[in-house]
Amino acid sequence: MSERWPGNTRCVVTLSFDIDGVSSYLFRNREFARFPSLMSMAEFGPSVAVPRILDLLDGRGVHASFFIPGYVAETHPDMVREIADRGHEVGHHGYLHEPPANLTPVEEARALDRGTEIIRGLIGAAPRGYRSPSWELSEDSLEFLAERGFIYDSSLMGDVMPYWVDAGAGHQLVELPIHWEWDDFPYFGFAPAVGARNAPSDPEVPFNVWKAGFDAIHETGEAFNLTMHPHQIGRPARLAMLDRLIEYMQTRPDVAFMRCEDVASWVADGTVSVPMRNPLRPEID
Repeated sequence: MSERWPGNTRCVVTLSFDIDGVSSYLFRNREFARFPSLMSMAEFGPSVAVPRILDLLDGRGVHASFFIPGYVAETHPDMVREIADRGHEVGHHGYLHEPPANLTPVEEARALDRGTEIIRGLIGAAPRGYRSPSWELSEDSLEFLAERGFIYDSSLMGDVMPYWVDAGAGHQLVELPIHWEWDDFPYFGFAPAVGARNAPSDPEVPFNVWKAGFDAIHETGEAFNLTMHPHQIGRPARLAMLDRLIEYMQTRPDVAFMRCEDVASWVADGTVSVPMRNPLRPEID
């Protein structure tokens, strides 16, 4: 048991999946639509991998969070409904996977609102959580999110426990921090057409890194927030590795597998007490 979490929970695990599909490549360059091999690799995520991931999660009896760009949601409406119907969270991930740091304030607000309306139209409720495409917020992002009723963001790296951030205009948001170490892209992100040429890892490499990360978090009683992309993690050997990792984590009876929105709600309602850690904004001459 940890003093940080209620009841007999020692640590929390959140499994999250960013269903980028073709959106991230199309945002970079619309000409990539003419690259059928690249497009098919990306489309493997929502069309083939997500159903397998959902079955895996059902088999393990755990719920997860899926962050979906609006473009992917509107082109795969049945997938979005299936995710929600199986009890998983549907979170916001931009419209066309636009990193907010690369947008004007008007463009960022438009992408937020467009993505929200698409998700609301599909599942009958607006998303409560947001994850920034490419994990790069703008200086306006947190305030935009708070104004629109989001309760949490999951794009910053200032801790391994959730924390509060100042969202401007008297608002606060819960932050559920992430890190590249606990993301599948550094291990599997190979796409020569877009310049990603790192050799894909043996699945044992991220398994050992993530297992070590979980073991350390279990020891400290904090939060293990794992980020994955279906078109990466959904390949057969990698999915088998994820299943083995979940099985290992489930050997600890004091681990709570939760959706991101549920962890954020614990913080927001005072069940879990966390500090304020605001993003650093250095002054540059």
